[in-house]
Amino acid sequence: MDTRSDTDCIIVGGGPAGLMLGLLLARRGLDVTVVEKHADFLRDFRGDTIHPSTQQLLGQLGLLDEFLQRPHADMSRVTLSWHGTELTLADFAHLPTARKVMTFMPQWDFLDLLADAAGRHPGFHLLRSTRIDGVVREGGRITGVTGTGPEGAVEIRARLVVDASGRDSEVRTAAGLAPTEVAAAMDVLWFRLPKHEGEAYPFVQAGAGMIITIDRGDFFQIAHVIPAGTWTGEAEDVPEMIARLRRISPRLGEAAASLTRDDVHLLRVRLERLRRWYVDGLLCIGDSAHAMSPAGGVGINLAIQDAVTTARILGPVLENRAPLPRDLRRVQRRRAWPVIVTQAVQRQMQRPLLTTTQPGAPLPRPLRMLRDHPALTRMTGRFVGLGA
Repeated sequence: MDTRSDTDCIIVGGGPAGLMLGLLLARRGLDVTVVEKHADFLRDFRGDTIHPSTQQLLGQLGLLDEFLQRPHADMSRVTLSWHGTELTLADFAHLPTARKVMTFMPQWDFLDLLADAAGRHPGFHLLRSTRIDGVVREGGRITGVTGTGPEGAVEIRARLVVDASGRDSEVRTAAGLAPTEVAAAMDVLWFRLPKHEGEAYPFVQAGAGMIITIDRGDFFQIAHVIPAGTWTGEAEDVPEMIARLRRISPRLGEAAASLTRDDVHLLRVRLERLRRWYVDGLLCIGDSAHAMSPAGGVGINLAIQDAVTTARILGPVLENRAPLPRDLRRVQRRRAWPVIVTQAVQRQMQRPLLTTTQPGAPLPRPLRMLRDHPALTRMTGRFVGLGA
């Protein structure tokens, strides 16, 4: 049994929200334990987008140079190829940030950066290969968590438990919190394609569905957006997928012709959020509090902003005492409005993303507005790059 009764804060989940919060609290001199169920951060199907506002934060923390030394690619505009017609969806050139680009970095590199930076502070502890599945209650208040680590049962006590373990959180369930679902109309198929020298694809291609292509250096990571519930995993799904890809991008469809169902991974999109992000002793942030759609790639940005708000509001409290429910409520009140607005926009984005048209068909109205009024791309750039 490994017990750390002197921990000020236990954070469940070593994703962007959890590690950023751990770093910010450790910088204050607090004792913080982040628990990650995996042995490392190497997961293919995690978001890669690091937005301008997050890079601004890294600059404030003195980590931007270290960030830029890691493998990455910058994008100053988000563009879309609609049946071969190039459009700008979002322009970051006018943002009030030092770096006016959206940066793509494998999430394992970004998480390693945060873990390394946090590990320089003596109060930071990262427990890997440790699965948390229960909570400890005393007098109606959550005072810790229980789970299993490499050496057996684990129990950790803390002034505050923060659940940042994602949309399938067992801690959230153990605390009695359940999200309210908002209809999600799409799922995403993820797969890899080999990259040949000099080969490139547009970032977003659409017209008979949508394809997003992330250049990972020696291969392409592909996200193919499909209507929700249409992928069963049966063998016949693959030829149908390849036929759709060919209608959107004949060249990419040809490159995907040899894929099998074992090469394709399904991400079921869920738009959901908790009505209340906390109970006495525990706070949910990131996907645990509000699962986002991949539309706009804003989930990491929102999770990081949750962590910053939590550190600003609860850091001073944790230095003196255990946070009360009213303290946790302040975090939700500060962050709920951006989440509600972003999810509403994502719901509106779903229909155009799934529109099936033939070449020569007119552009959907939202795309026509962006084409005819380029100044609107500054607004979308601000929404995507900074958040609501």
